[in-house]
Amino acid sequence: MADSSLGALVPSVAKTDCVPPAASTSETTDAGGGALLGLSDEAAADGGAPSNEVSVPGGATAGSSGEIDRDLLCPICMGVIKDAFLTSCGHSFCYMCIVTHLNNKSDCPCCTHYLTKSNLFPNFLLDKAIKRLSARHLARNASPMEHLRSSLQQGCEMSVKELDSIITLLSEKKRKMEQQESETNMQILLVFLHCLRKQKMDELNEIQTDLQYIKEDISSVERHRMELYRAKERYSMKLRMLMDDSPSLSARPWTHSSDKHSGIFLPNNSLASLAGSCSGGVVQNRKADAKVQVVSAHQGLQRRDVFTGSDPAGPAPVQSGAAMARKRRVQQQFHELKEYYLQRRRFATSQGHRPEERDASSLGKEGYHPGLEDFQSVLTTFTRYSRLRVIAELRHGDLFQSANIVSSIEFDRDDELFATAGVSKRIKVFEFSTVVNEPTEVHCPVVEMATRSKLSCLSWNKYSKNIIASSDYEGIVTVWDVNTRQSVMEYEEHEKRAWSVDFSRTEPSMLVSGSDDCKVKVWCTNQESSVINIDMKANICSVKYNPGSSMYVAIGSADHHIHYYDLRNTSTPVHIFGGHSKAVSYVKFLSTSELASASTDSTLRLWDVKDDFSPIRMFKGHKNEKNFVGLSGNSEYLACGSETNEVFVYHKAITKPAASHKFTTSDLDDTDDDTSSYFISAVCWKSDSPTMLTANSQGTIKVLVLAA
Repeated sequence: MADSSLGALVPSVAKTDCVPPAASTSETTDAGGGALLGLSDEAAADGGAPSNEVSVPGGATAGSSGEIDRDLLCPICMGVIKDAFLTSCGHSFCYMCIVTHLNNKSDCPCCTHYLTKSNLFPNFLLDKAIKRLSARHLARNASPMEHLRSSLQQGCEMSVKELDSIITLLSEKKRKMEQQESETNMQILLVFLHCLRKQKMDELNEIQTDLQYIKEDISSVERHRMELYRAKERYSMKLRMLMDDSPSLSARPWTHSSDKHSGIFLPNNSLASLAGSCSGGVVQNRKADAKVQVVSAHQGLQRRDVFTGSDPAGPAPVQSGAAMARKRRVQQQFHELKEYYLQRRRFATSQGHRPEERDASSLGKEGYHPGLEDFQSVLTTFTRYSRLRVIAELRHGDLFQSANIVSSIEFDRDDELFATAGVSKRIKVFEFSTVVNEPTEVHCPVVEMATRSKLSCLSWNKYSKNIIASSDYEGIVTVWDVNTRQSVMEYEEHEKRAWSVDFSRTEPSMLVSGSDDCKVKVWCTNQESSVINIDMKANICSVKYNPGSSMYVAIGSADHHIHYYDLRNTSTPVHIFGGHSKAVSYVKFLSTSELASASTDSTLRLWDVKDDFSPIRMFKGHKNEKNFVGLSGNSEYLACGSETNEVFVYHKAITKPAASHKFTTSDLDDTDDDTSSYFISAVCWKSDSPTMLTANSQGTIKVLVLAA
């Protein structure tokens, strides 16, 4: 991030490739005796003499067997002599070995006596001795089948009766071997089939259990739907009775847009006054008539359902465009919704009682199983929104400054103010309501504070509305008073650029920071030096306190891991989360038990930090390979930037994006630049609302809201 035009680059740890040890330079002497005999490089390049190592039956070579007389070994190749030739000085060699030697030198390799090719003579006696030796080795080490084969090949004489006996024995042996092989194959097949049956039975049991869950949930939903329909019918009948008893009101053309049966709309106070004026006998008669009409109508609907297959809960409502769009979103993400439904349903069942032991206390307020109630909440929130809508926009950069990257954007304690910081060396505080409600071309900050260095991160104090902390490129962590526009404390212990700073939610005087110097430091605003120091092995990209405790800190590191520490014991982390393949650029807590992380491997991951420290889900769809692109979350959604100049929103139960918004070139002042270099640099949710702030590398800040 030294070059402001390139943005904040996420630090990474270069993985040292394992270099294999150098191959041994000692090589076996060439068969031609190049090393021993001093052959020239040209002769060695020609290949020298071929290898004459002879294999001895039984698996060992003759050259390595202790039973071979050393006089039978060639002094050049050190193997059993092949095609033995005798020199005039009385030494025997392999023919190819001695000829190759004499092509380079004119002496005997053993005694250096003058020697030429004309002084070489075949040694037939030695050849016969070597062949007899090989035959003895074969007879000693060969198997019975080899003996039999050798005897037959050598023409051993035997009678027909002996041959028939051997053939009978061989046939019986073959039959037994085939039978054994067949039994072995059947055993293997049976093992496979048993394993397959067990697997399919497990799958069948799981499917049957899932079908039972679905059947129970369908009954619960249909029962609740019928109750709603009956309540609607009772309400409509009461309206009819009141209208019949009040002719003056029945003449009014008020219609209820949501009640197609009654066609009447009455305010609550009118209903109360009319109910008080009606006589008791008339009301009782009307109620009795209404009850008979409802029962008869319900019976008629049931009969119609038997013959036509229509829904007994009444005629299907007219589908609006919004309802159809939500159904399409369900179809698009049906597989992931199915997996989440089954996961929550199974988990809720495993945590509770068996179906036959379940009582009413384990059901929700609508009579739903806890797993179904949880899934309905997810389904409702996921299908409610499909896009991001811009409701306000402002520019962060100065007119005379080209570097406008917004590195951090944060809401204050009450979501009334938000602060921005980046490479412009300024902290700017804006009033959110003014930005949204007073659209102007230029929004002026209510507070602006100049800094000495480029800023990387901001964090508002969760108790004191006027206190904010910043970290910068010189490694300085500063605590500011927004009201006085002055720094309260400056901590300069980091030796390199500090990437992240965060105030504790439960202990307002404590804050933590992480730096490129591979150190995490915990500070107290009442002290001038750090109170805790954690030495890591890689650059620190992000640090966050657990919102439920000032004792637990999550650390995103360039070593591809998230380190979760208990500050009461910093010698070893509580847990190390592994799964990312590149540097972890951000960590954010969605709750006290859920931690989200972002990495330059273009993924987000959700982790459980309370129970079993297991990975929950991985999210993919955005692009992030080198820059800090921002990460934020609330109780339902995650938001992050992308190097495609887009902001992506994920529902935490679905791995694919739920919505996205692209910063188009028309949003930027300088359209002559390469638009492919633009990226989202910061995002921030407005508490648990559908509203978020996002900024890009050109200093454009937008207020976005999730919309249908």
